[in-house]
Amino acid sequence: MDLTERQIQIIKTIVEEFTQTAEAVGSVTLENKYRLGVSPATLRNEMAVLEEKGFLTQPHTSAGRIPTPMAIKFYVNELMKEKDLSVAEEVNVKSRVWDHRYNRDDLLREATKVLSERTKSLCIATTEEGQMYHAGYANIFNEIEFQDFTTAKEVFYLLDQHQRLLDIFNRAGNNSPIHILVGDEMGITLLRPASCVFADLNIGGHRGSLGIIGSSRQEYDRNIPFVRYIANLVNQIAQEW
Repeated sequence: MDLTERQIQIIKTIVEEFTQTAEAVGSVTLENKYRLGVSPATLRNEMAVLEEKGFLTQPHTSAGRIPTPMAIKFYVNELMKEKDLSVAEEVNVKSRVWDHRYNRDDLLREATKVLSERTKSLCIATTEEGQMYHAGYANIFNEIEFQDFTTAKEVFYLLDQHQRLLDIFNRAGNNSPIHILVGDEMGITLLRPASCVFADLNIGGHRGSLGIIGSSRQEYDRNIPFVRYIANLVNQIAQEW
């Protein structure tokens, strides 16, 4: 993308600050906290340019900016370093999932349960035959975004709507092993504060998806490795049936 090093650094710091605070980020905060080496006036000019490019947006009630889905995706794909799962985490997850390898329903139920516990998110698995599995419902209330009743209600409504979930998963439309949909990319206005991270499943020749729904500010660096690892375990087990 046509971005300067300074603009890339501003995107990085705004995404990270917004992730921590859930509040719009102003030029003074950037200068005082992150010491980017330029004046607040220069930062404001750069932020205005990034807004024109589609990376930032300005809430009506604030002088600061928040990152758009494009900025968050850019951060995740280009700037973020994923956290490695510890050996203890891998062993614990594998032993729990592996114990349910002889029954598909039990396998997917346990996979969603383990994933929800590790990511502290709402976890969902679907199959193309219309089956759904979910766990971690209470986790969504840990995030400010879901304390809005209308947003939380929309998430719970999805749990009864298999086709709507499939429609969301199908919006990813790429061959990446991990799919990320942020805000408007999910295609539902009330889910603008949310994001979805999921992986493809192949169970007995049938397609499916396993992933999490959380805040757009979720810990992608930790959650993506867990989604990938548990989905790979499920696919590995399914190959032996």
